[in-house]
Amino acid sequence: MARILITGGAGFLGSHLCDRFIAEGDDVICMDNFITGSPDNISHLFGNPKFTFIHHDVTNYVYVDGKLDYILHFASPASPIDYLKLPIQTLKVGSLGTHKTLGLAKAKNARFLLASTSEVYGDPMIHPQQEEYWGNVNCVGFRGVYDEAKRFAEAMTMAYHRYHGVDTRIVRIFNTFGPRMRLNDGRAIPAFVSQAIAGEPMTVFGDGKQTRSVCYVDDLIEGIRRLLLSDINEPINIGNPNELSMLELALEIKVLLGSNSEIVFRELPEDDPKVRQPDITKAQKFLGWEPIIERREGLMKTIEYFKAKIAQ
Repeated sequence: MARILITGGAGFLGSHLCDRFIAEGDDVICMDNFITGSPDNISHLFGNPKFTFIHHDVTNYVYVDGKLDYILHFASPASPIDYLKLPIQTLKVGSLGTHKTLGLAKAKNARFLLASTSEVYGDPMIHPQQEEYWGNVNCVGFRGVYDEAKRFAEAMTMAYHRYHGVDTRIVRIFNTFGPRMRLNDGRAIPAFVSQAIAGEPMTVFGDGKQTRSVCYVDDLIEGIRRLLLSDINEPINIGNPNELSMLELALEIKVLLGSNSEIVFRELPEDDPKVRQPDITKAQKFLGWEPIIERREGLMKTIEYFKAKIAQ
């Protein structure tokens, strides 16, 4: 049984991690300031003796009493609507927050796992993206606040590993979806689903030919857990390599919902990646991991969650 700190634990991914590790019999400390996370995501865990919640901003000094075996740093705005609205907070949690939590890992002799992102590859010049690719990022563009926060966080994590000997892991997360995403978080699947349910026009940016590779949340959580328990210090891609265009995704959701919504096209946001597809060779080789949940199955579970939220 391990004792685990999860920063950003009330967020979409963080709350699923809380559930998974508690189910494994571990003690989980969830730390969040609710800047983008929600108490609703963890309300079912209050009263569970294996769950502790600390309301705290990790860009300030972080202290947790007692031993810690693992620290998973997932605190950060993660959707464009969030990090464009909260640019300074996004930069601070990637820099100061990573520094503070790495310092805690060093003090507690705890293994540290950083939630990084496929956004470190920017608008990629190679396809699919493998971990050795250095990326194509506009550091002064609007999206740079997120991309560079995560790139800095990776550099800081590796510096603590090399200089202080902290046992670290880095997961590069590709587009993930599932229950507990926010309806208004600005990402494609919540937007398409909520628009289609309401019978509103479904908004596709650009010509809709830009691609993403979407991974259901349960698959991602399994990959993260395997990485945490592995001995790999270098960044590892975790995502579903099944690539599709944004227009294809919108049409698929429209059909699943039996919606009459029309599809409308809007201008492509600045520096929006044209392609995104993980090379998961390392995850397959070193973690024995690959996604197993079909996109349709994951979309149906996500749709049911959104229907229930809208009904509330």
